[in-house]
Amino acid sequence: MKGSLTILSFFTLGLIVGRYAPVNEWLSSVDYSSLSLYLLMFLVGISIGSDTRSLQALKSMNLKILLIPLATIIGTAIGVWFISIFVTRYSIKELMAVGAGYGYYSLSSIIIKNNHSDALGVVALLSNVIREIITLLLAPLMAIYFGKVAPICSGGATSMDTTLPIISRASGKEYAIPSLIHGIILTILVPFIVTLILSI
Repeated sequence: MKGSLTILSFFTLGLIVGRYAPVNEWLSSVDYSSLSLYLLMFLVGISIGSDTRSLQALKSMNLKILLIPLATIIGTAIGVWFISIFVTRYSIKELMAVGAGYGYYSLSSIIIKNNHSDALGVVALLSNVIREIITLLLAPLMAIYFGKVAPICSGGATSMDTTLPIISRASGKEYAIPSLIHGIILTILVPFIVTLILSI
Protein backbone atom coordinates (compact mmCIF):
# COMPACT_ATOMS: atom_id res chain seq x y z
CA MET A 1 0.00 0.00 0.00
CA LYS A 2 2.86 2.36 0.87
CA GLY A 3 4.42 1.84 -2.57
CA SER A 4 1.14 2.64 -4.33
CA LEU A 5 0.63 5.80 -2.27
CA THR A 6 4.20 6.88 -3.06
CA ILE A 7 3.58 6.42 -6.79
CA LEU A 8 0.29 8.31 -6.62
CA SER A 9 2.02 11.10 -4.69
CA PHE A 10 4.72 11.47 -7.36
CA PHE A 11 2.07 11.41 -10.10
CA THR A 12 0.10 14.15 -8.30
CA LEU A 13 3.29 16.16 -7.83
CA GLY A 14 4.01 15.79 -11.55
CA LEU A 15 0.54 17.09 -12.40
CA ILE A 16 1.06 20.12 -10.17
CA VAL A 17 4.55 20.85 -11.56
CA GLY A 18 3.34 20.35 -15.14
CA ARG A 19 0.43 22.70 -14.55
CA TYR A 20 2.18 25.53 -12.73
CA ALA A 21 5.90 25.33 -13.63
CA PRO A 22 7.44 26.16 -17.04
CA VAL A 23 9.10 22.79 -17.61
CA ASN A 24 7.57 21.73 -20.95
CA GLU A 25 10.35 23.16 -23.13
CA TRP A 26 13.05 21.60 -20.96
CA LEU A 27 11.34 18.19 -21.00
CA SER A 28 10.65 18.25 -24.73
CA SER A 29 14.32 18.88 -25.56
CA VAL A 30 15.18 15.23 -24.71
CA ASP A 31 13.00 12.14 -25.12
CA TYR A 32 13.04 11.21 -21.45
CA SER A 33 10.13 8.79 -21.76
CA SER A 34 12.05 6.59 -24.20
CA LEU A 35 15.18 6.74 -22.04
CA SER A 36 13.15 5.70 -18.99
CA LEU A 37 11.59 2.87 -21.01
CA TYR A 38 15.03 1.52 -21.93
CA LEU A 39 16.14 1.83 -18.31
CA LEU A 40 13.03 0.01 -17.09
CA MET A 41 13.57 -2.88 -19.51
CA PHE A 42 17.22 -3.10 -18.45
CA LEU A 43 16.26 -3.19 -14.76
CA VAL A 44 13.56 -5.80 -15.39
CA GLY A 45 16.17 -7.96 -17.12
CA ILE A 46 18.54 -7.58 -14.17
CA SER A 47 15.73 -8.40 -11.72
CA ILE A 48 14.75 -11.59 -13.54
CA GLY A 49 18.32 -12.66 -14.32
CA SER A 50 19.59 -12.18 -10.77
CA ASP A 51 16.71 -13.96 -9.03
CA THR A 52 18.05 -17.53 -8.86
CA ARG A 53 14.96 -18.69 -7.00
CA SER A 54 12.66 -17.69 -9.83
CA LEU A 55 14.98 -19.19 -12.46
CA GLN A 56 15.12 -22.50 -10.57
CA ALA A 57 11.35 -22.47 -10.18
CA LEU A 58 10.94 -21.89 -13.91
CA LYS A 59 13.12 -24.94 -14.64
CA SER A 60 11.28 -27.27 -12.30
CA MET A 61 7.72 -25.94 -12.41
CA ASN A 62 4.69 -27.88 -13.49
CA LEU A 63 3.37 -26.60 -16.82
CA LYS A 64 -0.05 -26.10 -15.21
CA ILE A 65 1.35 -22.97 -13.59
CA LEU A 66 1.34 -21.40 -17.07
CA LEU A 67 -2.46 -21.55 -17.00
CA ILE A 68 -2.52 -18.79 -14.36
CA PRO A 69 -1.06 -16.03 -16.60
CA LEU A 70 -3.20 -17.37 -19.44
CA ALA A 71 -6.28 -17.00 -17.22
CA THR A 72 -5.18 -13.44 -16.36
CA ILE A 73 -4.80 -12.52 -20.04
CA ILE A 74 -8.17 -14.01 -21.02
CA GLY A 75 -9.96 -12.68 -17.94
CA THR A 76 -8.58 -9.18 -18.46
CA ALA A 77 -9.67 -9.20 -22.11
CA ILE A 78 -13.19 -10.27 -21.13
CA GLY A 79 -13.32 -7.60 -18.42
CA VAL A 80 -12.11 -4.89 -20.81
CA TRP A 81 -14.69 -5.97 -23.39
CA PHE A 82 -17.44 -5.62 -20.76
CA ILE A 83 -16.17 -2.17 -19.70
CA SER A 84 -16.04 -1.07 -23.34
CA ILE A 85 -19.84 -1.31 -23.44
CA PHE A 86 -20.02 1.65 -21.05
CA VAL A 87 -16.91 3.61 -22.15
CA THR A 88 -17.57 5.07 -25.58
CA ARG A 89 -14.77 7.65 -25.67
CA TYR A 90 -12.14 5.05 -26.56
CA SER A 91 -12.24 2.18 -29.04
CA ILE A 92 -12.09 -1.46 -27.97
CA LYS A 93 -8.52 -1.62 -29.32
CA GLU A 94 -7.42 1.33 -27.19
CA LEU A 95 -9.06 -0.13 -24.09
CA MET A 96 -7.53 -3.55 -24.75
CA ALA A 97 -4.09 -1.90 -24.91
CA VAL A 98 -4.74 -0.23 -21.55
CA GLY A 99 -5.89 -3.54 -20.04
CA ALA A 100 -2.85 -5.34 -21.44
CA GLY A 101 -0.69 -3.41 -19.00
CA TYR A 102 -1.76 -6.05 -16.44
CA GLY A 103 -0.90 -3.70 -13.59
CA TYR A 104 2.53 -2.77 -14.98
CA TYR A 105 1.65 0.93 -14.97
CA SER A 106 5.15 2.40 -15.37
CA LEU A 107 6.05 0.47 -18.52
CA SER A 108 2.66 0.14 -20.24
CA SER A 109 1.80 3.83 -19.83
CA ILE A 110 5.09 4.86 -21.46
CA ILE A 111 4.60 2.44 -24.37
CA ILE A 112 1.04 3.68 -24.92
CA LYS A 113 2.14 7.31 -24.66
CA ASN A 114 4.90 6.77 -27.22
CA ASN A 115 2.79 4.71 -29.62
CA HIS A 116 -0.60 6.40 -29.25
CA SER A 117 -1.19 9.54 -27.16
CA ASP A 118 -0.47 11.23 -23.86
CA ALA A 119 -4.14 11.02 -22.87
CA LEU A 120 -4.38 7.26 -23.30
CA GLY A 121 -1.03 6.90 -21.52
CA VAL A 122 -2.51 8.65 -18.48
CA VAL A 123 -5.58 6.38 -18.64
CA ALA A 124 -3.23 3.37 -18.69
CA LEU A 125 -1.27 4.70 -15.73
CA LEU A 126 -4.34 5.33 -13.60
CA SER A 127 -6.17 2.11 -14.49
CA ASN A 128 -3.14 -0.07 -13.78
CA VAL A 129 -2.36 1.73 -10.51
CA ILE A 130 -6.00 1.20 -9.50
CA ARG A 131 -5.65 -2.50 -10.37
CA GLU A 132 -2.70 -2.78 -7.99
CA ILE A 133 -4.48 -0.87 -5.21
CA ILE A 134 -7.58 -3.07 -5.55
CA THR A 135 -5.39 -6.17 -5.22
CA LEU A 136 -3.62 -4.78 -2.16
CA LEU A 137 -6.92 -3.94 -0.48
CA LEU A 138 -9.14 -6.85 -1.52
CA ALA A 139 -6.77 -9.85 -1.88
CA PRO A 140 -8.03 -11.53 1.33
CA LEU A 141 -11.66 -11.28 0.19
CA MET A 142 -10.75 -12.50 -3.31
CA ALA A 143 -9.03 -15.57 -1.85
CA ILE A 144 -12.09 -16.38 0.27
CA TYR A 145 -14.82 -15.84 -2.31
CA PHE A 146 -13.09 -16.56 -5.64
CA GLY A 147 -10.29 -18.98 -4.78
CA LYS A 148 -6.61 -18.82 -3.90
CA VAL A 149 -5.52 -18.01 -7.45
CA ALA A 150 -7.81 -14.96 -7.75
CA PRO A 151 -5.44 -12.52 -5.98
CA ILE A 152 -2.60 -13.63 -8.25
CA CYS A 153 -4.64 -12.93 -11.39
CA SER A 154 -5.85 -9.64 -9.96
CA GLY A 155 -2.29 -8.51 -9.23
CA GLY A 156 -1.20 -9.15 -12.81
CA ALA A 157 2.44 -8.25 -13.42
CA THR A 158 2.74 -6.85 -9.88
CA SER A 159 2.29 -10.36 -8.42
CA MET A 160 6.08 -10.73 -8.63
CA ASP A 161 6.86 -7.71 -6.47
CA THR A 162 4.55 -5.16 -4.86
CA THR A 163 1.49 -7.39 -4.37
CA LEU A 164 3.45 -10.60 -3.66
CA PRO A 165 3.46 -10.18 0.14
CA ILE A 166 -0.32 -9.64 0.38
CA ILE A 167 -0.95 -12.51 -2.06
CA SER A 168 1.25 -14.80 0.02
CA ARG A 169 -0.65 -13.82 3.17
CA ALA A 170 -4.10 -14.12 1.58
CA SER A 171 -3.62 -17.31 -0.45
CA GLY A 172 -0.85 -19.04 1.53
CA LYS A 173 2.92 -19.32 1.24
CA GLU A 174 2.59 -22.21 -1.21
CA TYR A 175 1.22 -19.72 -3.76
CA ALA A 176 4.27 -17.42 -3.55
CA ILE A 177 6.26 -19.18 -6.30
CA PRO A 178 3.28 -19.44 -8.71
CA SER A 179 2.64 -15.75 -8.02
CA LEU A 180 6.27 -14.89 -8.72
CA ILE A 181 6.33 -16.87 -11.98
CA HIS A 182 2.97 -15.37 -13.02
CA GLY A 183 4.34 -11.87 -12.52
CA ILE A 184 7.56 -12.61 -14.39
CA ILE A 185 5.71 -14.01 -17.40
CA LEU A 186 3.31 -11.05 -17.60
CA THR A 187 6.14 -8.55 -17.08
CA ILE A 188 7.93 -10.06 -20.09
CA LEU A 189 4.74 -10.14 -22.20
CA VAL A 190 3.42 -6.63 -21.45
CA PRO A 191 5.59 -4.67 -23.95
CA PHE A 192 4.94 -7.18 -26.73
CA ILE A 193 1.16 -7.49 -26.19
CA VAL A 194 0.59 -3.73 -25.75
CA THR A 195 2.67 -2.88 -28.83
CA LEU A 196 0.94 -5.61 -30.87
CA ILE A 197 -2.55 -4.37 -29.95
CA LEU A 198 -1.69 -0.78 -30.81
CA SER A 199 -0.19 -1.81 -34.15
CA ILE A 200 -3.33 -3.65 -35.32
